[in-house]
Amino acid sequence: MKELLESIAKALVDYPDEVSVNEVEGEKSLILELKVSKEDMGKVIGKQGRIAKAIRTVVKAAAVKEDKRVVVEIIQ
Repeated sequence: MKELLESIAKALVDYPDEVSVNEVEGEKSLILELKVSKEDMGKVIGKQGRIAKAIRTVVKAAAVKEDKRVVVEIIQ
């Protein structure tokens, strides 16, 4: 999951070196914290949050195979 989110985010931003993903794992859930540079925040979120929603959808679809619940948080 972490690698998937990282590769998607790096493809979207201008500063891919500043992209980092932190995993916080629970029993049945996994929280992925995505950090990008301040300038790239708009590119990851998108207009009306559409890109962020699409990223969350892709990651959740990949998580279904592992029977986990995944939450993607975008952090400054």
